Amino acid sequence: MDFNPAALERISIRATNWLGDAVMSLPAIRAIRQVCPRAEIALVARPSVAALYARESSINRVIPCPSPKTLGERRAFAARLRERHFDAVFLLPNSFDAALTAWLARIPERIGYARDGRSWLLTRAIRRPEPGDIPRHERFYYLELLRRAGLIEHFPESSAIRLEGIPAAREAGAARLRELGVDCAGVGVSPGAAYGDAKRWLPERFAESACAVAKALGATVLVFGSAAERELCEAVAAGLRGGGVDARNLAGATTLGEFIDLAAACRLYLTNDSGAMHVASALGVPTVAVFGATDDVTTGPTGPLARVVREHAECSPCLLRNCPIDHRCMTRVTPERVVAVSLELIDTTDETWIHEAKS
Repeated sequence: MDFNPAALERISIRATNWLGDAVMSLPAIRAIRQVCPRAEIALVARPSVAALYARESSINRVIPCPSPKTLGERRAFAARLRERHFDAVFLLPNSFDAALTAWLARIPERIGYARDGRSWLLTRAIRRPEPGDIPRHERFYYLELLRRAGLIEHFPESSAIRLEGIPAAREAGAARLRELGVDCAGVGVSPGAAYGDAKRWLPERFAESACAVAKALGATVLVFGSAAERELCEAVAAGLRGGGVDARNLAGATTLGEFIDLAAACRLYLTNDSGAMHVASALGVPTVAVFGATDDVTTGPTGPLARVVREHAECSPCLLRNCPIDHRCMTRVTPERVVAVSLELIDTTDETWIHEAKS
């Protein structure tokens, strides 16, 4: 049967499960809206990433997706989707579970990459791109799904991924900072990383770098992380306080929506390769990211307000969760270099940042 995307009236998009991937998939979500301007588009997302789409105008509604533990729970959620009578679903994650849920929901068109043994669950099982087929950054992986499915002919411009509603987020973040007693510039720091310790720069170096930058800006440092990273974040905050800088440990103390607002109000963001990095960059906040075990060409931040700091190591990027040797890709990155890159970024992007803040 011929597939006519323009005729779709009710579309479901299954969002990716990780925060950084969610940011990198935004160009694809917006491309679906451009092809189907009058369709009702519902995004099915895990609660952990759902708030990212709160101000996204290309989506009509977000449907929270639970993490089903039994087939009965999965069937119950699929039944809820079936009641909405979707014409098609675009599966951005590669998981078998995402395809199974769409199949159980009896959505007529189920479009996704042919991966994880799920092809038989899809009506359009799209061949996965091989290395060299597309540009390496992960945003093109999601866009290529649409191209191979016949929705788009060419990749849309996406050199700088930006969230919508940045001025509103920045205003809400500034108001929250005032409630916290912070009436000066903020520097955001995310010393953690979800994938493993190999992605983490040393916490004492985060503290040393953020201390120097905060003093140069007359800023308070906001240390962000998950509840599980609270001890790590407190070590960074303690190092900052010991250096005479006001530091707030907000690990585990904010929802994703609150984090987005607070990050938007920051003057600079220092981070590892993490979901927080992608959010800060997509908010138009000058972002400096330390990379080592992972590949910044494929998963780095986008746009002119982002900088990547990494040092050569013959084993990097290894993409391992934990370093089996001496973590040289990270230990070779010095605080002095991160500070220099940060201050240069601030100096060279003052006018750009102020313009984006008003837009």
